Amino acid sequence: MKIRHNISLKKYNTFGIEALASHFVEITTVQNLKEVLQKEGYPKKIVLGGGSNMLIVNDLNALVMHINLKGITVFSEYDHHVILKVMAGENWHEFVLWTINHNYGGLENLSLIPGNVGTSPIQNIGAYGVELKDCFESCEAMNISTQELVTFSKPECQFGYRDSIFKNSGKGKYIITSVNLKLAKPPHKLNTSYGAIESQLKEKKIETPTIKDVSDAVITIRQKKLPDPSKLGNSGSFFKNPVITKNEFNSFLENNPEAPFYTISDSAYKIPAGWLIEQCGFKGKRFGDAGVHKNQALVLVNFGGASGTDLLKLANKIQDAVLTRFGIEIKPEVNIIT
Repeated sequence: MKIRHNISLKKYNTFGIEALASHFVEITTVQNLKEVLQKEGYPKKIVLGGGSNMLIVNDLNALVMHINLKGITVFSEYDHHVILKVMAGENWHEFVLWTINHNYGGLENLSLIPGNVGTSPIQNIGAYGVELKDCFESCEAMNISTQELVTFSKPECQFGYRDSIFKNSGKGKYIITSVNLKLAKPPHKLNTSYGAIESQLKEKKIETPTIKDVSDAVITIRQKKLPDPSKLGNSGSFFKNPVITKNEFNSFLENNPEAPFYTISDSAYKIPAGWLIEQCGFKGKRFGDAGVHKNQALVLVNFGGASGTDLLKLANKIQDAVLTRFGIEIKPEVNIIT
């Protein structure tokens, strides 16, 4: 384990933002992490995973800890399901493909989501009718203050829409080291209710889909809508879809009868942030080297030379426009690091 200095973070964040870390260390074992957390003399310490859900605004005068813990093991096995223990540094999409190759079901709808396994509980990642919490069993995390490993059960994680305890009362207090997931053995119960998946399966003339068929459909859909970070810097969906109250929804729908929406409950409704942004005229617009993707208004992109400040200014501009036009506040899904 070697601490390096003045390291470029460009290849460590999917936006492809050029920023320097004054100090940088690769964490490959849980013991490494414990030892680094005990080191003193650094202005602050910042955790870096897959770099997919973050916007680095400035150079970082900090010790950046790149979590690169690897390993997938069958923790326990039963007649109808398995519990897998997955280390935090595993690439999420590669792990999903691993589960499909082993015929374990449950994560196929979450194919091609960027990032690493360790950050998946923080966001309670979700797509196409499925969220991480649907398969989540528990996770282990290191208490930053005490360097002790703590196990969090599903209820203790306090999962919500793109939300968890790790974004609220536990923020900055823990580093997730591994995640345990409960996945199904055949016969699998598939979730193809999301319209785009069903359309894709019909287009391929697949009547009795497998988990691989669903995964392939999701990959095709995402590739059509979302840019490849290796070709065009981005962090996936930059904003969360706002959830509004019934009174707010009634007023909104009265003024925007054509707007798409999803009913969460009798008193809560989700409005697609991408639709709101598109109505404000930002889809496909470019502001220097920062812009909004032409196929998906939720995605901010770096055309090559944008700084973190450029992208943050664009994000703020979009938020202001949506609030002014619709009276709805949209919040970043990505972690803003300054």
